[in-house]
Amino acid sequence: MLGRGGHGLSSLISRVWVWTCRRAARRDLADLAKARRFYDAAMAPLGLAVIDNSETSFLVGKNAEAPIPFLWIGTDKPAFWSDGHETSASPFHVAFAADGEAMVKAFHQAALAAGGRDNGAPGPRGPAEMGYYGAYVLDPDGNNIEAGWRKQT
Repeated sequence: MLGRGGHGLSSLISRVWVWTCRRAARRDLADLAKARRFYDAAMAPLGLAVIDNSETSFLVGKNAEAPIPFLWIGTDKPAFWSDGHETSASPFHVAFAADGEAMVKAFHQAALAAGGRDNGAPGPRGPAEMGYYGAYVLDPDGNNIEAGWRKQT
């Protein structure tokens, strides 16, 4: 999970790339401005920033001064990709760490208000001994975005 909780994952994840027009063969190109509005709203309750990157992309990270790890969202293939690079035709799933149930609920509410589609209301997930509480929303491109919190026992 990417997020602000003390999960130590920032040492494991440097970046995730999301090419929003990867399913262009199935439909029109994704609307980057719509995606930006969604992520601006959905990431704020998690304490994450949406950072300008270029005319065709933006980042989600801690803040502009400490952007790594980050989630890159854009409509162009990254410049360093060769012609052989392809993206998945399937939507992706990314989870962001929350600091508690209230933060998970705030994420879910903000994401829905920004045009996301409910894919799992806030609530306990998995076996009770996991102590996991999460919520799922589909972003404007159909990707599953999760916010979750694990109770410390």
